[in-house]
Amino acid sequence: MGNVLAVAVHSASISESRGAHLVLIRLFVALPHLLKILVDGGYKQGVIDWSKAMFGYVLEVVKRPELHKFKVLPKRWIVERTFGWFNWYRRLSKDYEHNPKTSETMIYFLASNLILKRFTTL
Repeated sequence: MGNVLAVAVHSASISESRGAHLVLIRLFVALPHLLKILVDGGYKQGVIDWSKAMFGYVLEVVKRPELHKFKVLPKRWIVERTFGWFNWYRRLSKDYEHNPKTSETMIYFLASNLILKRFTTL
């Protein structure tokens, strides 16, 4: 559905694989019953093995089949759509915040706003 389950904002000098540890820990605290998580090709095998050993999560890598050809990847468009929705909000369209905790709070706030909008239109 594209709902935000866990967020970790950190400096750009930290790789996706290292930052994934914090997100997976937060995700396990919030939702320990998850079984499978789809990730992009930026995650290394060490993170995949670590998540399986620590939490029992299966991280499935969704890779692009060929370069320079457009193809809709399964489930990945949901994540990209959510990121696109976030760009409509001024505070997330650019990196205005100095404190990473403020950025995380804004993401949770806007994700909650999107969920409430879905419920009010039903």
